[in-house]
Amino acid sequence: MNSARHSSGFTLIELMIAITIIGIIAAIAFPAYQNQVEQTRRTTAQADLLELAQWMERQYSNGFDYRDAGNAPALPFTQSPQNGTAFYNISFSGNVTRDAYTLQAIPTGGQAGDDCGTLTLDEQGNHGAAQANCW
Repeated sequence: MNSARHSSGFTLIELMIAITIIGIIAAIAFPAYQNQVEQTRRTTAQADLLELAQWMERQYSNGFDYRDAGNAPALPFTQSPQNGTAFYNISFSGNVTRDAYTLQAIPTGGQAGDDCGTLTLDEQGNHGAAQANCW
């Protein structure tokens, strides 16, 4: 009594093919996701630099001087995003003078490998980064 047994399911080869396809899709999707995350963090830092530039203009309108008693003013926040894990450290680049300043956002932590590097913004609205397409 040798009856043939019919079993349903997947063969090992079918499973290996499915796993390979999933691996290829993941290898393509993950870098695209990482680029999108970096771009979102960069956009947040740019918005924070613009917010600080507006704050600096309000400071200037009080006494026609960007400085506070001859020194660089204390910024209301020094990281981006303003709350949570910092992906950019924000500070002044160089000296703040009576009529000029440059803000900079330096990538840190999970953003440290960003190709755009340090983002800058000055009192005239000129912005910069390591690459031209970053702003």
